[in-house]
Amino acid sequence: MGVRFSSAAPRHMKNNFKKPEYLKVFILRTIGNFLIFSSLFMIVKTFYQPIREEIRYLIDKTTNKKYIISDVKIGKKTTLVDLFERNKVETIVPEDPNFSVVIPKIGANAKVLPNINAADSSIYLQALQKGVAHTLGTAFPGEKGHIFLFAHSTDYFWNIGNYNAVFYLLYKLEKNDEINLVYNGKRFIYKVIGSQIVDPSQVEYIRRKSNKEFLTLQTCWPPGTTLKRLLVFAAREEE
Repeated sequence: MGVRFSSAAPRHMKNNFKKPEYLKVFILRTIGNFLIFSSLFMIVKTFYQPIREEIRYLIDKTTNKKYIISDVKIGKKTTLVDLFERNKVETIVPEDPNFSVVIPKIGANAKVLPNINAADSSIYLQALQKGVAHTLGTAFPGEKGHIFLFAHSTDYFWNIGNYNAVFYLLYKLEKNDEINLVYNGKRFIYKVIGSQIVDPSQVEYIRRKSNKEFLTLQTCWPPGTTLKRLLVFAAREEE
């Protein structure tokens, strides 16, 4: 009977042979998984708020939900009779009677912080975590001139999700849609007259002059990025 020789290496030699290769594969796989999950996390963090706002808007449209602003002038909400006569109506009470912006079509409601320096990121980034910024040097509601408000801006793309999202749906606004500014307890109504997408360097719109009461709202475009700026223009409704 012949002697059989095994071609397999001893177990301890096999383990020693596989260990470096196993560690290499393990490290590469760990790094790969980390990069994948990190990328997914950044994508979710960046686009979570825009997607959430889009879903809310879609649900509102599907259910025919409407938003109306309360009568801040006399300090009371819409009556129950008004509510029963409407299908899916929600009354918006302005965040701050001293200065707020309310846009019924997109359910936007935010406090406005006045006299914010749009050229100083250390100032306006702090303001945008609390509400919408009113640009220093522009007019106030009730004054003849140009009012400039902005929201949703950031210093780095990974901080986008931390900043105010109230203007994410501005692109939904169309001609004659209503924008309300509440200032010192009084409601001022503006109607959309147009919009425009511009480069971030085109800051001349901030300094725009007007003999009539004119409103500009600015946000970043596309939603969740800082590539460009979307401007929505509105004129004061005649009383």
